[in-house]
Amino acid sequence: MRLRTLLTTVAAGAALVVPTLAAVPAVSAAPAGCTASDAEIYAAQGAITAGPGELLACRPTALPGIPHNIKMKAWKVRYASTDAKGARIAVSGFVAVPEAAWTKGGSRPVVSFNPGTLGSGLQCALSKQMSGKYVDAYEGPNLAEFLKSGYAVAATDGVGYLDGQVHTYMVGANAGHALLDVVRTSRQIPGGDLRPDGKVGIAGYSEGGAASLWGAQLAASYAPELNVVGAAAGGVPGDLKITAKQLNGSLFAGFLADALVGLNAAYPEMPFNELMNDAGKKAIQDVKSNCLYGTLAVFLGQKVENYSKDKLTLEQIYALRGPNGVTWGEILDRQKLGVDIGTPSSAAKYKIGFPVFQYRGFFEEIIPHETEDATRAAYCKAGITTKWNQSYPAEHLSTDWLAAGDVSAFLGERFEGKPAKGNC
Repeated sequence: MRLRTLLTTVAAGAALVVPTLAAVPAVSAAPAGCTASDAEIYAAQGAITAGPGELLACRPTALPGIPHNIKMKAWKVRYASTDAKGARIAVSGFVAVPEAAWTKGGSRPVVSFNPGTLGSGLQCALSKQMSGKYVDAYEGPNLAEFLKSGYAVAATDGVGYLDGQVHTYMVGANAGHALLDVVRTSRQIPGGDLRPDGKVGIAGYSEGGAASLWGAQLAASYAPELNVVGAAAGGVPGDLKITAKQLNGSLFAGFLADALVGLNAAYPEMPFNELMNDAGKKAIQDVKSNCLYGTLAVFLGQKVENYSKDKLTLEQIYALRGPNGVTWGEILDRQKLGVDIGTPSSAAKYKIGFPVFQYRGFFEEIIPHETEDATRAAYCKAGITTKWNQSYPAEHLSTDWLAAGDVSAFLGERFEGKPAKGNC
């Protein structure tokens, strides 16, 4: 899909309208059966005392959003995780396991998956769209690649799709924790057969690509018991400031709107709502009610300066301080990927002991090449085995589909224990 096709789809959509925590899950009994209602899966947050990754509720589900009629067992799940401030939270997602027996030795591996941007409306959650409440999701073919290969899929919706919440779009620790915890959850489903010794691969594109690398960076400290063997991440907005500069006033300013509202959801103590003019107040509600194409249509060509009383620029917003003296700019810098990473023998904060696959389309038009290339360079400099491909003949969205086979093959080789070769 080239730019013209994407914009046509956007127009159609409009018409339709970090702390690092070494946490091991607490041992407790999972639900006796997967008998929760849909309402219970997505119920409001409430007080969460369960350990990270603990299964809170589940229900069997069909996944018609995944093509090719793959025979599988699937469950929606509600599980415990940890937010960027260390608080215990609930998150939704789903687990899918092929019915065909795993015959390649050892336990069936699991792909932990975070979708690309779907939008911040509660109806946009991946688990809702794949189970039949389709809005404008596009990840079904990628999930099918994993399932056709015999791998289980543990997919997180991401933080903020429960009743009364807002998706914390592009908050790294939230995304990484949720990705790792959904794997823990997948092994607790009553009647399920996923085992604790199964190998784990992490995958995602765009928003999901950033989440994938955050999962990779946090795995050793947050979920050391998981046998993560590889991570695949494409279209990665590794530096949010660089990305925001390109998005502001562009055809894709809706992604920036999602990020601003999502960051505010994660850091409500920071100045935000009180800065808004009437257009800004309406913009916040537009973000909270729309999915991907609706949001892109609403904010087509818009600039952040249009929405605050004082016409604040991005740089002026970054300089604003919260009650604890932290600036918005410092919060954005916390989300930057490839900072303080290293091999297991290093003194780095984030130790990565497995290979990664990073990629982007040759005609990428949404995420600046500068930041995608810089994230790859940071991983190479840190000595992490990194496979890189920037030659897919496609723009942003269609690269997600075009690379799906390579992503599945990369993870498949890791599951088979084959040595990885980087191309730094």
